[in-house]
Amino acid sequence: MGMRAFLIRRILLVIPTLVGVTLLIFAVLQFFSPEQRAVILMSKPGANIHDVVREFGLDQPVWVQYANWMKQILRGDLGWSNSINMSVKDVILTRWPATAELVLFSAPIIILLGIYLGIKSAVHRDKPLDHATRVASIIGWSLPSFWFGTILLAIFWGGLHWITRGQLTTDATLYIDLSKAAATPYFFKYTGFVTIDSLLNGQLWITLDAIEHLILPAAVLIVIQIALIIRLMRSSMLESLNKPFVIMARAKGLAQNEVINKHARRTALIPAITMSGLLIAGMLNGLVITETIFGIPGLGNWAATAAIQLDIAAVLGFALFSGVIFVFSNLIVDILYAYVDPRIRLD
Repeated sequence: MGMRAFLIRRILLVIPTLVGVTLLIFAVLQFFSPEQRAVILMSKPGANIHDVVREFGLDQPVWVQYANWMKQILRGDLGWSNSINMSVKDVILTRWPATAELVLFSAPIIILLGIYLGIKSAVHRDKPLDHATRVASIIGWSLPSFWFGTILLAIFWGGLHWITRGQLTTDATLYIDLSKAAATPYFFKYTGFVTIDSLLNGQLWITLDAIEHLILPAAVLIVIQIALIIRLMRSSMLESLNKPFVIMARAKGLAQNEVINKHARRTALIPAITMSGLLIAGMLNGLVITETIFGIPGLGNWAATAAIQLDIAAVLGFALFSGVIFVFSNLIVDILYAYVDPRIRLD
């Protein structure tokens, strides 16, 4: 099967998968009464419950309810978040950039450095580098993120006073907020990413401020998550180095670097790609503990608040968004599979 046919088949599979996600979430909704579902589906606060029941056909057969709910979702209407007094769609659009910015800052380091150290650990098996890498990965994976984040805050915020919690310092936040209130705004929102928008507005000091506030939460993610990539890549690389075609390549007298880079590494990357895709998808869905500890206004922070306050509309909207992210991340992983190992296209 050619690459084009493979891509078409995988993309077409996304449609029934997304339908399955919506059916699962809709099934959860059926545990609530029509009046409770009306509160969840409200797009504006203070609407009449009985009017909402009639509008969405919540007293109609279940397939009618599902059709109406899907029409609502396709319009981008995910209900009203009482915990933050905004529509769920607006909350996601407003808060997701903060989460994505942290992920984009930390994920490349986690994946690239994790793969590199995993390969080096396997190639130098049972040598000092291997032992050091394994010990470091075990320690990193064993650290609770809330404990490690709290320790970093205690040192760099409470002790050294080098940084503050949140996304920006008070001065930078005030500068942006005053722009919003000004008759003629001077700070424009282009992407929602503070580091990028501040550069586009010519405010390098805000960019540096935002990066400084990303360092500690990114350090927590890198130290803990990189351990999994290292261990997975090491075991996969060890298995690949013992495969017949790699042994044959060595027997033919190929250089060590060529055997590793051209033959063993390509096969060993498959499990690492899978885990990296799932890792990034999970991070993009919101980093509840990390965002809460460091005061980052992302999806994870909002989801934690919504869950505590029993904001069902927000929780369901967050679940739907998470499902979509995971579906498309798996699509990207499948495409990378086919690129790394063309034999997968034949399946």
